[in-house]
Amino acid sequence: MSTQPSERTLQAELLGREVTFNYSETWLAYSMLGLRLVMAWVFLQAGLSKLFEGGISDPLAWSSAGFLQNAIAEANPLSGLFAWFANYGSIVDPLVIFGQILIGLALLFGVFFRFAALMGAIQMAMFWTAAWEGGLAQGFPMPNGYFIDSSFVYMLLLFGLGAWGAGRIVGVDRALEESSIVTENPWLRYLLG
Repeated sequence: MSTQPSERTLQAELLGREVTFNYSETWLAYSMLGLRLVMAWVFLQAGLSKLFEGGISDPLAWSSAGFLQNAIAEANPLSGLFAWFANYGSIVDPLVIFGQILIGLALLFGVFFRFAALMGAIQMAMFWTAAWEGGLAQGFPMPNGYFIDSSFVYMLLLFGLGAWGAGRIVGVDRALEESSIVTENPWLRYLLG
């Protein structure tokens, strides 16, 4: 039995150029699982802290209204959209809270992983655009720099994990992909992985 990690060669075309490099399957699997668990924690912690902000006696005390009405910079080109969202807190708040919890659970257990990663990336894109303090002419300034913040990084991590199919690594999606429902309806594989 070999003690060396198994290596593969990735060959792809990226931006019109051929890219080739070797990678360790073992370390790739561990890194994807680790990143998947970290992202699950990020979403679960965020959703559960919002759910229980008012304590057990008032589990839905958290509201997005204050942020949507007061924290979005007027120079943000999407400020009107976020002000409009503030009028629909009874819909937006549960979508954020339970969306984060469900995304976190799906990432944790590797179930409907690509769908969960897509929904998480969409949520992160919304948080990212909300942080803009100006538009394109200003370079999309943000509180801690320009263009990139943690929401953007999380969005890219979710994209990468979904592209690699991280839900198959010690996840429910591996078993689901072998089920008769998925084999008879191959389009379902786009939600799994």
